[in-house]
Amino acid sequence: MLEIAIIRDHFDQAVSGLAKRNIKDAGHLLSEVLDLDKKRRETKTSLDSLLAEANAKSKEIGRLIQAGEKEQAKQFKQETSDLKNQAKDLQDQFNLLVNKQQEALYNLPNIPNRKVPMGNLASENELVEEWGDFPTLDENALPHWNLINTYDIIDFDLGNKLTGAGFPVYKGKGAKLVRALVNFCLDQAEAAGYLEIQPPIVVNETSGLATGQLPDKEGQMYAISDSNYYLIPTAEVPITNIYRDTILDVEDLPVKNVGYTPCFRREAGSWGADVRGLNRLHQFDKVEIVQINHPEHSYHALDEMCKHVASLLQQLELPYRKLNLCGGDLGFTSAQTFDFEVYAAGQDKWLEVSSVSNFETYQTNRLKLRCKGLDKKNFLLHTLNGSALAIPRILAAILENNQFLHGIRIPEVLVPYTGFDTVSK
Repeated sequence: MLEIAIIRDHFDQAVSGLAKRNIKDAGHLLSEVLDLDKKRRETKTSLDSLLAEANAKSKEIGRLIQAGEKEQAKQFKQETSDLKNQAKDLQDQFNLLVNKQQEALYNLPNIPNRKVPMGNLASENELVEEWGDFPTLDENALPHWNLINTYDIIDFDLGNKLTGAGFPVYKGKGAKLVRALVNFCLDQAEAAGYLEIQPPIVVNETSGLATGQLPDKEGQMYAISDSNYYLIPTAEVPITNIYRDTILDVEDLPVKNVGYTPCFRREAGSWGADVRGLNRLHQFDKVEIVQINHPEHSYHALDEMCKHVASLLQQLELPYRKLNLCGGDLGFTSAQTFDFEVYAAGQDKWLEVSSVSNFETYQTNRLKLRCKGLDKKNFLLHTLNGSALAIPRILAAILENNQFLHGIRIPEVLVPYTGFDTVSK
């Protein structure tokens, strides 16, 4: 969540930043937060004063009794009781203001970085980079949802039988391809200095709140009934929460973790002709890279993470483009995000396969994740994460781009992982 000090000290910048997200009443919303904070601080001052007065009178009661001044001691006891009752009322008011302020902050998205372009739609995202040539395919080339049936490597009907739409079953070489892609991505991350973490795929409500998935404004989280547990939408949630309520030393930075998990998203309202096959699923495999970094170095880290994702796509021989997301397309918690899209020739379509984001202090403020500086003062760190990579759409593009008359060629870098270089009947 946003820091009160940033809202207070840089109010106009915060308003103009949120305007990039097309929030028209940003000034009013931020002013409400500051008003709540002012009332909270005033109430806390009054509460502390009452409690101090009550404590002082309580200490005086014993002296009065010893001095034989029973009537005055009795009066002080009554006054102390009255003060404590007033303090209880003020404590209730204070708690209410804290909750209201917290709720107001939870409903405010992150302030976009100055390099985030204006815009409301995905079509207004800024093209930063393109790489690779489109494959030349036979005129009878097929989209992956036909290819998987031809070669019997993924079964959506069986997944629908077992669970429902959006839960595919990978079979034979299809399953091996998924495993190969996961292991390739993990090995590349390890080589880049990331420590592998295998986290739980179920998190509690506190973890969801800490990284900004809760409150769930888009209805994407799967909640487990009769509990405060949620299936994770990304490994970002459990991995980043490892460092909740933690104070790191400068020497610990940067923290670099990588994790492979299945991910679960409801994808409410997103079904249609453009999301067939592997393009959008309720359950999918993803390798996630996470960094915790010093505020002065986080945008260099963001660039480093983008280069890592680009390297993966180049090794997989997938044409891609890199986009700087505009304010209207930016995720709720992100200060800046770069999306990577690969070209899938069978569909003649770009598929998003990675989002690499810097959250600045938005998550660490919720996480209470700080660093002890060389001056012994604590400050909030920056968190970053990126998909490296989301497997289903990568698999879709590999199948479509490498198809030939009697099979599908496997990218050379994956052959040591698959043990085969072709998918065929």
